[in-house]
Amino acid sequence: MVKIGVLALQGAVREHIRSVEACGAVGVAIKKVEELKDVDGLILPGGESTAMRRLIDKYSFMDALKEFAAEGKPMFGTCAGLILLAKNLVGQEPHIGVMDITVERNSFGRQVDSFEADLAIKGVADSFPAVFIRAPHIVEAGDEVEILSKHNGRIVAAREGQYLGCSFHPELTEQHHLTAYFVEMVKEAKAKQLV
Repeated sequence: MVKIGVLALQGAVREHIRSVEACGAVGVAIKKVEELKDVDGLILPGGESTAMRRLIDKYSFMDALKEFAAEGKPMFGTCAGLILLAKNLVGQEPHIGVMDITVERNSFGRQVDSFEADLAIKGVADSFPAVFIRAPHIVEAGDEVEILSKHNGRIVAAREGQYLGCSFHPELTEQHHLTAYFVEMVKEAKAKQLV
């Protein structure tokens, strides 16, 4: 059975763990750098990306997160997590910077502009109830990036190899299709490492 960590510095950690467990995997909160070595995949949850970056620096997570990525382990960034994964950010320096995308923060408006939209997500679901809260979006995607979903012409979900990112909060719905898709990515990656 695969074990998936959720970076537990800020954001909807418990909801992600519940979603991972609903998909038949083990979900654990990652609060210390050394706990990363015990998981097969990692979810970077939504929250506030600037605050998350401060906490990543405070608890010396950055090098460990980059190393985790370099080992070929899958990472799934949702909302603020998507911002952390992006190689390029509009108007600021990147954070982990491993996914070949350019992301713009808060591109769907402020907290009061939060909304839900039914999305078709390629390979995941024909209709997924996506919750957008101060959501970013993907402005540009590199040649190797597969675009999984758009909302009103904006890219809101994409995958590049071991990296999966979305603008919305899949953990805030009762549908676990996108988490299940990530669990499969983790299983495939783990199987390759065992070969």
